[in-house]
Amino acid sequence: MLKRIGLVLATFHHAEMATMREEAERIANDLGLEIVTVVSVPGAMELPLSAKRVLLHQEIDGLAVLGIIERGETGHGLAMGHAVIGSLINLQLELMKPIGVGVLGPEIFPSQIPARLRPHARAAVEAVHHMLTTE
Repeated sequence: MLKRIGLVLATFHHAEMATMREEAERIANDLGLEIVTVVSVPGAMELPLSAKRVLLHQEIDGLAVLGIIERGETGHGLAMGHAVIGSLINLQLELMKPIGVGVLGPEIFPSQIPARLRPHARAAVEAVHHMLTTE
């Protein structure tokens, strides 16, 4: 049976998200997943709410969440990363639907971002696929 997923993208890093989206769509197609919705949000803090909104739709089996939380001058990014990832984990358990997390960081340096865009997007979609096909 064809599994239907959504993508939620934190588009603060617009060009980088275009690369991640392209990779996520490519690997989803390769794995036989149908992406039925793509939602863009301003930044990482908006990912959990948007993820929940998408997952509440009956036709959505799972979700890949993509974003970047850069290292800043303070610990804000680290705190934000913990909050976002914790919320996404709790959401999976609440709704019993898998979320593949392709959020770079927190604490990632700008120079580290380009090499990680495609691998993290790919890993997020592969994680959703694995969880949906090994239930």
